[in-house]
Amino acid sequence: MTAEDICYASVLELSELLTARSLSSRELVTCFLERIERFNRLSRAFIEVTGEAAMTAAERADDARARKGHSGQEYPLLGIPFSSKDLIDIAGVPTTGGSRAFADRIASRNAFLIDRMLAAGSISLGKNNLHAFAYGATGENKVYGTAVNAYDHSRLAGGSSSGSAAAVAFGLAPAAFGTDTGGSVRAPAALSGIVGLKATMGRISSRGVMPYCWSLDHVGILARSVADAGLLLGAVAGFDPEDPNSARLPVEDYRPDPAFDLAGLRVGLPRNFYFEKCDPEILRATHHLVGLLEEAGASLIEVEMPAMEDARTISLTVQMPEALSYHSRYLEEKAELYEDDFRAGLALGQCLLAEHYLRAKRFITRYRRDTDALFDDIDVIVTPAAPIVAPPLGQAFIDWGDEQEPLGNAITRYTSFFNMTGHPAIVIPSGLHSSGLPMGIQLVGRYFGEKALLSTAASLEARAGELLPRPLLACSPRIS
Repeated sequence: MTAEDICYASVLELSELLTARSLSSRELVTCFLERIERFNRLSRAFIEVTGEAAMTAAERADDARARKGHSGQEYPLLGIPFSSKDLIDIAGVPTTGGSRAFADRIASRNAFLIDRMLAAGSISLGKNNLHAFAYGATGENKVYGTAVNAYDHSRLAGGSSSGSAAAVAFGLAPAAFGTDTGGSVRAPAALSGIVGLKATMGRISSRGVMPYCWSLDHVGILARSVADAGLLLGAVAGFDPEDPNSARLPVEDYRPDPAFDLAGLRVGLPRNFYFEKCDPEILRATHHLVGLLEEAGASLIEVEMPAMEDARTISLTVQMPEALSYHSRYLEEKAELYEDDFRAGLALGQCLLAEHYLRAKRFITRYRRDTDALFDDIDVIVTPAAPIVAPPLGQAFIDWGDEQEPLGNAITRYTSFFNMTGHPAIVIPSGLHSSGLPMGIQLVGRYFGEKALLSTAASLEARAGELLPRPLLACSPRIS
């Protein structure tokens, strides 16, 4: 097995190697740190690498296994590395938000999800790059560089969790955490050829995560497989009394049920909005995977989604005042350090009236009610994950015949609505476009129905088989 094979292995595969003593945590972390050293300048995936702390944690994990004889079943994440978007606090490490404005901000305490991962024995490799303050779907960052796509380095990884997606796609981490306010985990997952999960609002605590928009922010997971996403969700889910959005519900084992039967599954296919203005190859790939569900016994049911004409405006009408409410305290002292696009967005927030904000919140309540009602007749909604493949660096618009669409709007067009409704949603690869770039499909489930959603996605993942080749990067040396 080469070092590259190890760096592209799934979390569950790595856990099996550690349990079998075929690999030590120290060797595993060394492998990733060397790969980060080799490819981070290209990928721009990491802002901060905590190598020394990671090696110390790896030695502790190896000692724990040797001393207590931990099995993989008891502690499947013991000694497994991960990384996290630089909005997520790790004590003693900067949380910059991807901006010069917070370059000197050192976290005094771990975020809830970091405490959960460390308690499980996992090892932080560092902090991932992002679109500054999560304000944008392209991932462009003038301060730390823009994270690029592992399949074509002249194209975007997608954002705003750009570095988290690039870290997994480039083999710099087996899994990573991001945030998702309008698709900022799921969209870069689709563009980068990996799995992206946004759980139900309140399933993963946001305590210790720098907010962008409290009403829409979700913590999300980027991984190589659906099973990995389920394993990580089980580690970080749970009630947090310090997070007002946190749900007081039991935590399940979210790893997909291997006996899950697709026969009888009711698949909702939106007849409006979600299959419009989309690359034809992405549509074909989506319909192919939907066909696999039908072949396995699922029934296909057309559904009418709520009217989407004003959905983006409604989302932004909530986003900008909430972003302003957090950043206003810093703008007086650091306005010149903020990025121009974000300052412009905050200025928009100042112009919106309380009436506009409250009206938008009422629309969101209606969206949640009407969308949830669809699940009386279906079990899952399926859509393309994004209407385009990864665009070139610097591109600003997408042309749809005579119509132009801002790039960020296009990237998140199929994902942002489910941040307003708060439903769990997962993106998995749907194939390789003729351009050589990944495509993705999105599955949306019932509130707190992550187990069934992940089991459905894993069953589809297995039926689809290996849809994407490994990105073509320089070969790694064989390790002993």
